[in-house]
Amino acid sequence: MLFAFICTDKPDGLPIRKANRPEHLAYLKSLGETLKFAGPFTAEDGETMNGSLVVVEAPSLEAARKIADGDPFAKAGVFAHVEIRPWKWSINNPDEKA
Repeated sequence: MLFAFICTDKPDGLPIRKANRPEHLAYLKSLGETLKFAGPFTAEDGETMNGSLVVVEAPSLEAARKIADGDPFAKAGVFAHVEIRPWKWSINNPDEKA
């Protein structure tokens, strides 16, 4: 099952995000095929990062929560809020056969 992590940074989270970004990216890469896709939300300028969208495959909500909690951004306190929701990839899913 797929789970979407919708993460919103704390108002003062950008310096913490920048300081922990290399570890965060290494963690996401370490997830291998569990990670379906990920990237930052930005301000209207398209550059200033202020949150994250991460989609993973996990057997349960509990397993997805453990992945989210293991993220260096979560451990460093970047996020004000993390919502984890089951998600169904319906359009342009590369795993779907034509």
